[in-house]
Parts: sequence; C-alpha cells; structure tokens
Amino acid sequence: MIKRTLLLALTCASLAACNQTQQTTTETPTTATPEKATPPVPPATPQYRPAYHFTPAAHWMNDPNGMVYYQDTYHLFFQYYPDGMVWGPMHWGHATSPDMVRWQEQPIALYPDSLGYIFSGSAVIDANNTAGFGKDAMVAIFTHHDPKGEKQGTTTYQNQSLAYSLDAGKTWTKYKDNPVLKNPGIKDFRDPKVSWHEASRKWVMTLATLDRITFYSSPNLKDWTKESEFGAKVGAHGGVWECPDLFPLTLNGQTHWVLIVNLNPGGPNGGSATQYFVGNFDGHTFTPLNTKTKWADYGPDEYAGVTWNNTGNRRLFLGWMSNWLYANEVPTSPWRSAMTIPRELGLRREGGEIYLTSQPARELQRLVAAPTVLRDVTAQAPTDLTSRLQTTTNKRRLTLSTQQLTSFELVLSNATGEELVIGYDADALHYFIDRSKTGKVDFNAKFAGRSTAPRLTQAPGTALTLYFDAASVELFADNGLTAMTEIFFPTQSLTQVQLRSKPGITFQEISSAALTAKLVAQ
Repeated sequence: MIKRTLLLALTCASLAACNQTQQTTTETPTTATPEKATPPVPPATPQYRPAYHFTPAAHWMNDPNGMVYYQDTYHLFFQYYPDGMVWGPMHWGHATSPDMVRWQEQPIALYPDSLGYIFSGSAVIDANNTAGFGKDAMVAIFTHHDPKGEKQGTTTYQNQSLAYSLDAGKTWTKYKDNPVLKNPGIKDFRDPKVSWHEASRKWVMTLATLDRITFYSSPNLKDWTKESEFGAKVGAHGGVWECPDLFPLTLNGQTHWVLIVNLNPGGPNGGSATQYFVGNFDGHTFTPLNTKTKWADYGPDEYAGVTWNNTGNRRLFLGWMSNWLYANEVPTSPWRSAMTIPRELGLRREGGEIYLTSQPARELQRLVAAPTVLRDVTAQAPTDLTSRLQTTTNKRRLTLSTQQLTSFELVLSNATGEELVIGYDADALHYFIDRSKTGKVDFNAKFAGRSTAPRLTQAPGTALTLYFDAASVELFADNGLTAMTEIFFPTQSLTQVQLRSKPGITFQEISSAALTAKLVAQ
C-alpha cells in the first residue's frame, strides 16, 4: 500500500502511546496519533453513502487486507485510520459478510504496536496447524511499518509479522517472535500475500519489493526461504509495485497462474491501478507467457485489488475504490473510501493472448429488482430513455447489448445539467467514461476528466453491464474482458438517461433494474 509524504509528518513518539505488549489476546484500543491536530469533520454527505459497496461507518479506509472465507463468512480486513478522515497510522479494520454484499463492520482487529503500524497483508486458514497456533487458526501475515526507522533514513523499516485468531477472527494474538521475515535492506518491502501451494506442500509468500516481486516459501508460516524474483524489467514501472497476489485459474482444462501487481503511480489513466501477468508457477519461479502490460481495471478508481483465500474453485476479487491522486480529498463525510463490488475472475483467449476476465459476482444478482426491458432501441439524435426505463433511483444495474457496436454515448444527468457520459469510440477502439461535468470535481485538479479503456476483441457485437451506486459506476464489457471503475459526486442524483450516436446504433436490448440492497446496520 502506498504511503504518502504524510507518513513522514507523523510523530514517532506515537508508537510509545501504543503501549501494547507484543502478544495480546484482545488488541487494546489505543491508537497512534499524528503530530498535527485532527481536522474537523466536514458536514455529513449521506447522499454519497453506497448501498451495496462496503464503507466503514466513519473515518479513513484504503487497501483491502486479509481477505479469507471461513465458516460461511467472508472476512474483509482493511487499512484503517480510526482517528481521522485522511491517511494516518494504519490499523486493520474488519468487516464480515455472508455474501460479500451485506457487510457488518466489526471491532478493529489489529492496532499499531512497538514494531510499527499495521500495513497491508493477507490471511489464511491453517487447516493442518503448520504454525502450531491451533488447527484451523486464522493467521494474518502483514507488514509492520516502523515510522521511526523511516524517519531515520534506514532501509529496514518494513518487516513481515504474524497474528492469529482461534475464534474465527473475533480476537487476535500477535506472534511473540515477530517479525518472521526481516528486511534484507529494501526500502519498500511489504504487502505479503500468502497461500498454500499444494504441489510443493508449502506456504508461498508473494511480496512486493520496490520494483519487483519476491517469492518466499515456508513450511510453517514462521520460517521463510527466498525462492526467486520477478518483474524488475517487465510490466509497468511508473511507480512502486505493491499489493501483489498469485493464484491459479483454468482455461480449457489447462492451469495458468495469474500474478497481480498493483502500481502507484503509473496506471493507464493516471495514478494507481492494478496490472497482471499470466504465466506458470512451479512453487519456486513465476514464468510469464509474455511481458505485455495488461490491466485488471482501466478506470482510475480501482486499486490494491486482491482475491479471497479459501474460496475453493472460485476466484473472487475486491479492490479499493479510489485513487491516490485525490483519495485524501474526496468530498465524503464522515467516512472516506469504499470498496468495489466483488468480482469473479476467469481467463479468456482472444487474438492469441490470454486475458483476465472480471465479472460481477453472482451474489449481486439477488439485489436486482424486477427489470424494465426495452427491445430494439435505435438512436442517432439524442434519445431520452428516462421514462421508458423508469430510472427513479441512482442505485441500479443497466445492461445493453448490440449485435453491431459503433460509437455511442450513454448520458446520465440531472436537472442542474450535471452529467456522466459513458460510451464507445469506434475510431479509437476504446470505451470511455467522462466525469468532467458530474458536479463536485474541483476538490483536486486531477479528478475531472475522461478515462479510456481499449476494446480487446474484434467481435462485431457486445454486451455491457453497468453497476451504479450513489457515487460510483463499474463497467464490464465484452463478457468481462474490459472493466472500468469510476467515482463521481453530483449535487443531485443522476437519474435522467439519454442515448445518442452520430453514426446511429441499435441495441437489441436495454435493461434497467433497481438495486435494493441495504447495508447491515453498522
């Protein structure tokens, strides 16, 4: 997870305030505090609170962490600062869900201690008790970040540590001999994603190490051996590599391995983003099929995306729905940031390349009310669809399918003239989302604009799925080949819908359905 220059302004004396022992069964609710006074909380913005995306009840959130499925419950831990609405000394927040849609926020899981802040990491279920903490222990593997060491200019201020829970994540004990993987002298040495590699009967850690990924292995989660490195000269390198993930997916009966690498800055539309590689992993080395840069989401507002552990044959992905260019400034209160919808990942071969596909998880379907369906809709001049689609809510799913894709614009607007424009440019062969006129855009100079995503297939037709919440849209095109995520902040809900196309386009079907989810009380 990226740490802004704010980190250096945080007082190192704050760690002394976290007078916790290295091992504690229930984390003491004591937090490190910034040197400067916490700014006053702006007026509340309930109009931007998502209905079916996870947000904390209040305060700052960024990267998803420790995502694991256990006893019919999805666990989501996350980077959290409980004393403010901007990034601060990191804790692990915690939320649980039966379906990745209805979330219940839980007490903070991990607090800063004498070894540092609790940066990003992962969680596993130790079914065979390899670590000796107990059968089926939930074990968190995370980065301890020592701000004192950073301020002193050392290169060893990030190290990997363990904590474990014997009651399904309710209470936690930090391992008494932390850290379990000490920094060899790499300034950015963080964000461990750990999973069990069955073929070699060992745990594998995928770790972000400055400009590359380093793989480690362990029989017991405590003793780690370096296996190999990947990526120093391949892929996008506009910024630091962070928050990796490694997992297998099957395509036409053959197993391939996907390596996710989050990057900031250097994304395709500026700031932070999630790239990936497809290849092979033998327990020691990752070998890519090629080194072409590919993106899991082209929009500006999906970052730090990783997948749940312990979900069987399903590979379920979740990202942080913001961008480090402006994350500390978005106009929401008393919380900042939301997560994306859960997405199911797959592989697809297109034009000789193997791509990662991303589709809304099937659990979202249970939120969809009875749809309004229009058939054979032709548009060239601006065509108002508001009354026909009965779009009275800004929380909805829109689907559009056409047998012959050409340039078009779908415009969502309100009575004040604010508008969000989503469409396809046939000359440039890309999808786009333009939020330049969506209302509150002046809180950061890099927020307003038009983002684009290439179309990765030459098929004549397409199907688009759009998930709208109070202040976001997530686009899935061509059966998940292209995904885009974008946040926006209108002064009134965008419930008017217009379709226009200079060359003229016919959609065989357009469907609009309200999304009825309500968050579990937090």
